[in-house]
Amino acid sequence: MLTRRHFLGSTAAATSLALGACGQRKALADSGPFAHLSSRAKEATPIAGQEYLDRQVRARELMHSAGLDAIVVAEGTSLTYFTGAKWWGSERLFAFVLPAKGAAFIVCPAFEEARAREQVQVASEKGELDVRTWQEDQNPYDLLAQGLRDRGIATGRVGLEENVRFVFADGIARSAPGLHLQSATPVTAGCRMVKSEHEIALMRLASEVTLAAYEATWKALKVGMTGGEITTLSRQAHEALGFEGAADLVLIGAASSFPHGSVQPTRLQEGTIVLFDGGCNVAGYKSDISRTFVIGKPTDKMQRVFDTVKSAQSAALAAARPGVTCGAIDAAARAVIDQAGFGPEYAHFTHRVGHGMGMDGHEWPYLVRGNATLLAAGMTTSNEPGIYLAGEFGVRLEDDMHITANGAELFTPQSHSLEQPFARG
Repeated sequence: MLTRRHFLGSTAAATSLALGACGQRKALADSGPFAHLSSRAKEATPIAGQEYLDRQVRARELMHSAGLDAIVVAEGTSLTYFTGAKWWGSERLFAFVLPAKGAAFIVCPAFEEARAREQVQVASEKGELDVRTWQEDQNPYDLLAQGLRDRGIATGRVGLEENVRFVFADGIARSAPGLHLQSATPVTAGCRMVKSEHEIALMRLASEVTLAAYEATWKALKVGMTGGEITTLSRQAHEALGFEGAADLVLIGAASSFPHGSVQPTRLQEGTIVLFDGGCNVAGYKSDISRTFVIGKPTDKMQRVFDTVKSAQSAALAAARPGVTCGAIDAAARAVIDQAGFGPEYAHFTHRVGHGMGMDGHEWPYLVRGNATLLAAGMTTSNEPGIYLAGEFGVRLEDDMHITANGAELFTPQSHSLEQPFARG
């Protein structure tokens, strides 16, 4: 049954949901279920100029190892990673070109030059920004090819970041037929997979914020709430803590047997499984956390599944350390689930045990069977085994994991139990 704590918190939450957006935030701040939460926004220190230059230096080292003469990065996360610029995609080419030797340059629509100069925090050690602009009736790929030739790259191997669209790749190939174009992933992933201490600190803060928001939301739950209402509550809790985020997936009852949810409408009921999955963004770095719990008393079957999933998560954590393959971490968790009778193979543990975390919620490396990539200190991944029983319920426990010099650690404590998911100790 619902506790008095749950009931009182839920009453305040239900009242707040009826308010308008602005009034809602004020009410919550003054007297709502999240009035006790304090913003942690001041704890987040954004990535700064020298760090972007350090990343470019590392990229050049990896280019040398991969035999690349340059890499081309279009809009997206890797552009932000190397320059600080946030650029949306369109049919117009916007590209950051980083040669293995020589100054980086940008190819940009002429009418966007001012915005590009405003956003790109660094381009070279000398602080210069070589922006090559093209008018609407001109060929931007010729500009890119000329920029490479100016740096002695008329032939050779040029890597394209994995999000560079085919139309851009085709245009570059036509304007620079002497180049061999290939994937830049060994460079971009090679840089982004291993996090600096600064990046790890931001990710740790993001995880702590999301877990605190989940706990506050849990305390505000009321029987009869929809998944959408609960997501709104979780978003408000994140806002109270100073960041954008939410439990984007709130899976109730049988819907939790779908790892990413069902389209069927559900409402919170006593004695049913509830699964939260989501995260937040702290200065460009993500968290991704799942918690599964029951309002009331779980069945013996629910408890058995929960205990198995928690043991699988612990096994993955214990197996993770530098020099171990990504595939071995998946195997460690899957063995626990198989031995408990929820196998074989992907029968009830239907997805990989984890994915890389960082500026994207899903990035390299992937903890999946057959992945021979070796873990290294500074890598960050999710650790999220699950068991899903079709038509009944599912349990997933997810915390973000940091590979250390000698092993691995979770940024947040493991879930305590189905009845008290946020209890300490």
